[in-house]
Amino acid sequence: MTDRPAQTDLPIHSLLAERWSPRAYSDKAVAHEQVLALLEAARWAPSAFNAQPWRFVVFEKAVDPNAFARAFTTLIPFNQTWNAPAQVLIAVLADTLTSKGTVNATASYDAGAAAMALLLQAHALRLAAHPMSGFDAPAFQQAFDIPERYVPLSMISIAHHGDAQALPAQLAEREAAPRARLPLEKIAHFGGWPGDA
Repeated sequence: MTDRPAQTDLPIHSLLAERWSPRAYSDKAVAHEQVLALLEAARWAPSAFNAQPWRFVVFEKAVDPNAFARAFTTLIPFNQTWNAPAQVLIAVLADTLTSKGTVNATASYDAGAAAMALLLQAHALRLAAHPMSGFDAPAFQQAFDIPERYVPLSMISIAHHGDAQALPAQLAEREAAPRARLPLEKIAHFGGWPGDA
């Protein structure tokens, strides 16, 4: 299942409405040029003062299977189960310091914007991409000797779409379930913060 558009209350761009986070992956290799396109999309994300505090550590199974396996072991066990066919892992990190060595308070926000650009580019390329917080960030940081100033925020797995019926029954059911989000009135407050929220 590659198409699973959101049932939005108002019309939004199809790239946004159709992007989702699948778990059904094929083991077909992802081309290096496609990986570069994902990173190029992320490179053009907005950031405060154009600081561009995002960093990515990229693991391509077809290029360096040993490094990929080391990164894979930092995923929590549940995420390892369905990510076995994944072809690319991309760790998203935030540089918490500015060029002057002071704390960059918006580093995580900006890195999140870059990650979203990457996810949208993946969808535009008809690739399956799933961001995960379920990984051992300290273990990842230690395994790859990442300096303390760079904070691992998430791991994105990437592959070609696969057959949802190959997933365990519970995950296959989730793959086909209707997509849901909180209603607008729960997330947006016009004119000020509501007194009883």
